[in-house]
Amino acid sequence: MSKHKKPHLPTKICQTCGLPFSWRKKWEKNWENVKYCSEKCRRNKTTKD
Repeated sequence: MSKHKKPHLPTKICQTCGLPFSWRKKWEKNWENVKYCSEKCRRNKTTKD
């Protein structure tokens, strides 16, 4: 049996590219404020239409 429970991680939709991304350990304390899937999307910050 695997220790990993990746299928049960919360997900969000990136505000820049519109793709889904999963919770990461580094976002543990700030998950409510995470809006972008990557540093590249955070820098570009143009919303998907």
